Amino acid sequence: MKKLLVVIDYQNDFVNGALGFAGAELLDERIAAKVKQYHKEKDAHVIYTQDTHKNNYLKTQEGKKLPIPHCIRNTEGWEVYGKTADACGDRDIVIEKPTFGSLELVEICEEEQYAQVELVGLVSNICVLSNAILVKTALPEAEVIVDASCTACADPATNEKALDIMEGLQITVINR
Repeated sequence: MKKLLVVIDYQNDFVNGALGFAGAELLDERIAAKVKQYHKEKDAHVIYTQDTHKNNYLKTQEGKKLPIPHCIRNTEGWEVYGKTADACGDRDIVIEKPTFGSLELVEICEEEQYAQVELVGLVSNICVLSNAILVKTALPEAEVIVDASCTACADPATNEKALDIMEGLQITVINR
């Protein structure tokens, strides 16, 4: 079975930087272990996404609605965090995305026709949710999974709502 793990935006700015929050760092070992497990499996691939903005961020639509510069390309905040960064392998794909969802991820999923896609990372109610919906749209017969023990957002109640929404969209939420 062809499988994909997508590590969504597990970057310094979302863990301990501009948009960081308590508890985000606790996901690091779990995500890194999951990446290493996928590397061991035949027909399993790993994609990392990186929220990527330019210096003009505050002039963009997102910047006007969320006026906190973050994940500016080639800054420390843009880099993948901790052990999850260390786990990134030579064959892993890294996608820079300027917005919540990634059309490049959709294209890869459609091309590869994965039977299962698992998403982990940050933040559950924005980029994880957006990409899970896009993957489910691209691969309606694939099992799309979100590991609740490997995603979060700053507000636990909002995190639970995001997980509820994903379950309502027939995305399998595990480890809740």
